Amino acid sequence: MNRKLIITTAIAAIIGFTSAPAFANSINIEQWGWGNATGGAQVGTNNQIGVYQNGIWNNATSEQYGDNNVAATGQEGWNNDSHTEQYGNNNAAGVGQFGGNHTSTLIQDGNGNVAAGVQVGDGCEADVQQTGNGNVAAFVQACP
Repeated sequence: MNRKLIITTAIAAIIGFTSAPAFANSINIEQWGWGNATGGAQVGTNNQIGVYQNGIWNNATSEQYGDNNVAATGQEGWNNDSHTEQYGNNNAAGVGQFGGNHTSTLIQDGNGNVAAGVQVGDGCEADVQQTGNGNVAAFVQACP
Protein backbone atom coordinates (compact mmCIF):
# COMPACT_ATOMS: atom_id res chain seq x y z
CA MET A 1 0.00 0.00 0.00
CA ASN A 2 2.85 2.39 0.78
CA ARG A 3 4.34 1.75 -2.65
CA LYS A 4 1.08 2.74 -4.37
CA LEU A 5 0.87 5.88 -2.22
CA ILE A 6 4.41 6.89 -3.17
CA ILE A 7 3.73 6.27 -6.87
CA THR A 8 0.45 8.19 -6.67
CA THR A 9 2.14 11.11 -4.92
CA ALA A 10 4.86 11.19 -7.57
CA ILE A 11 2.28 11.12 -10.37
CA ALA A 12 0.28 13.88 -8.68
CA ALA A 13 3.40 16.02 -8.44
CA ILE A 14 4.21 15.46 -12.12
CA ILE A 15 0.64 16.25 -13.15
CA GLY A 16 0.68 19.37 -10.99
CA PHE A 17 3.92 20.68 -12.43
CA THR A 18 2.98 19.87 -16.01
CA SER A 19 -0.56 21.22 -15.93
CA ALA A 20 0.81 24.63 -16.88
CA PRO A 21 0.34 25.85 -20.47
CA ALA A 22 2.89 23.51 -22.08
CA PHE A 23 1.27 20.38 -20.69
CA ALA A 24 -1.39 19.11 -23.07
CA ASN A 25 -0.56 17.88 -26.56
CA SER A 26 -4.18 17.60 -27.63
CA ILE A 27 -6.00 20.37 -25.74
CA ASN A 28 -4.47 23.17 -23.70
CA ILE A 29 -6.55 25.94 -22.16
CA GLU A 30 -5.26 28.82 -20.07
CA GLN A 31 -7.64 31.39 -18.62
CA TRP A 32 -6.98 34.53 -16.63
CA GLY A 33 -9.67 36.78 -15.25
CA TRP A 34 -13.15 36.54 -13.84
CA GLY A 35 -16.11 34.28 -14.50
CA ASN A 36 -14.39 32.02 -17.04
CA ALA A 37 -15.55 28.51 -17.93
CA THR A 38 -14.12 25.73 -20.06
CA GLY A 39 -15.18 22.27 -21.16
CA GLY A 40 -14.00 19.44 -23.35
CA ALA A 41 -14.48 15.88 -24.47
CA GLN A 42 -12.15 13.47 -26.26
CA VAL A 43 -12.86 10.11 -27.83
CA GLY A 44 -9.87 7.90 -28.55
CA THR A 45 -6.60 6.85 -26.98
CA ASN A 46 -3.49 8.62 -25.68
CA ASN A 47 -5.18 12.05 -25.49
CA GLN A 48 -4.31 14.78 -23.02
CA ILE A 49 -6.20 17.74 -21.60
CA GLY A 50 -4.54 20.52 -19.62
CA VAL A 51 -6.44 23.42 -18.05
CA TYR A 52 -5.00 26.27 -16.01
CA GLN A 53 -7.24 28.95 -14.56
CA ASN A 54 -6.28 31.95 -12.45
CA GLY A 55 -9.16 34.10 -11.29
CA ILE A 56 -12.52 34.07 -9.59
CA TRP A 57 -15.60 31.94 -10.35
CA ASN A 58 -13.81 29.73 -12.90
CA ASN A 59 -15.08 26.29 -13.91
CA ALA A 60 -13.40 23.39 -15.73
CA THR A 61 -14.85 20.17 -17.15
CA SER A 62 -12.91 17.40 -18.88
CA GLU A 63 -14.30 14.15 -20.27
CA GLN A 64 -12.25 11.45 -21.93
CA TYR A 65 -13.37 8.17 -23.48
CA GLY A 66 -10.55 5.78 -24.33
CA ASP A 67 -7.31 4.42 -22.95
CA ASN A 68 -4.16 6.03 -21.56
CA ASN A 69 -5.61 9.55 -21.31
CA VAL A 70 -4.36 12.28 -18.98
CA ALA A 71 -6.41 15.17 -17.61
CA ALA A 72 -4.92 17.84 -15.36
CA THR A 73 -6.58 20.96 -13.96
CA GLY A 74 -4.89 23.74 -12.02
CA GLN A 75 -6.99 26.47 -10.44
CA GLU A 76 -6.19 29.49 -8.27
CA GLY A 77 -8.75 31.85 -6.79
CA TRP A 78 -12.19 31.58 -5.26
CA ASN A 79 -15.35 29.59 -6.03
CA ASN A 80 -13.61 27.41 -8.66
CA ASP A 81 -14.93 23.97 -9.52
CA SER A 82 -13.49 21.10 -11.53
CA HIS A 83 -15.08 17.92 -12.93
CA THR A 84 -13.24 15.15 -14.78
CA GLU A 85 -14.65 11.90 -16.15
CA GLN A 86 -12.51 9.17 -17.69
CA TYR A 87 -13.60 5.85 -19.14
CA GLY A 88 -11.05 3.21 -20.06
CA ASN A 89 -7.86 1.79 -18.64
CA ASN A 90 -4.61 3.31 -17.36
CA ASN A 91 -5.91 6.88 -17.18
CA ALA A 92 -4.51 9.60 -14.92
CA ALA A 93 -6.43 12.58 -13.54
CA GLY A 94 -5.08 15.34 -11.35
CA VAL A 95 -6.50 18.51 -9.80
CA GLY A 96 -4.74 21.30 -7.94
CA GLN A 97 -6.96 23.97 -6.39
CA PHE A 98 -5.86 26.87 -4.18
CA GLY A 99 -8.23 29.31 -2.51
CA GLY A 100 -11.69 28.98 -1.01
CA ASN A 101 -14.99 27.30 -1.80
CA HIS A 102 -13.54 24.83 -4.35
CA THR A 103 -15.29 21.63 -5.40
CA SER A 104 -13.71 18.82 -7.40
CA THR A 105 -15.13 15.54 -8.73
CA LEU A 106 -12.99 12.84 -10.35
CA ILE A 107 -14.79 9.87 -11.90
CA GLN A 108 -12.89 6.95 -13.44
CA ASP A 109 -14.39 3.77 -14.87
CA GLY A 110 -11.82 1.17 -15.83
CA ASN A 111 -8.72 -0.60 -14.58
CA GLY A 112 -5.32 0.72 -13.52
CA ASN A 113 -6.44 4.36 -13.22
CA VAL A 114 -4.85 7.00 -10.98
CA ALA A 115 -6.66 10.00 -9.48
CA ALA A 116 -4.84 12.58 -7.38
CA GLY A 117 -5.55 16.07 -6.12
CA VAL A 118 -4.64 18.86 -3.75
CA GLN A 119 -6.99 21.43 -2.25
CA VAL A 120 -5.92 24.29 0.02
CA GLY A 121 -8.28 26.93 1.35
CA ASP A 122 -11.68 27.38 2.90
CA GLY A 123 -14.70 25.15 2.27
CA CYS A 124 -13.08 22.76 -0.24
CA GLU A 125 -14.77 19.49 -1.26
CA ALA A 126 -13.58 16.47 -3.22
CA ASP A 127 -15.36 13.40 -4.56
CA VAL A 128 -13.41 10.54 -6.17
CA GLN A 129 -15.35 7.66 -7.73
CA GLN A 130 -13.47 4.74 -9.24
CA THR A 131 -14.93 1.59 -10.74
CA GLY A 132 -12.69 -1.29 -11.76
CA ASN A 133 -9.58 -3.05 -10.52
CA GLY A 134 -6.11 -1.81 -9.59
CA ASN A 135 -7.11 1.86 -9.31
CA VAL A 136 -5.29 4.30 -7.02
CA ALA A 137 -6.59 7.53 -5.50
CA ALA A 138 -4.88 10.15 -3.33
CA PHE A 139 -6.26 13.49 -2.19
CA VAL A 140 -4.78 16.09 0.14
CA GLN A 141 -6.93 18.76 1.75
CA ALA A 142 -6.25 21.64 4.13
CA CYS A 143 -9.56 23.48 4.32
CA PRO A 144 -10.17 24.78 7.82
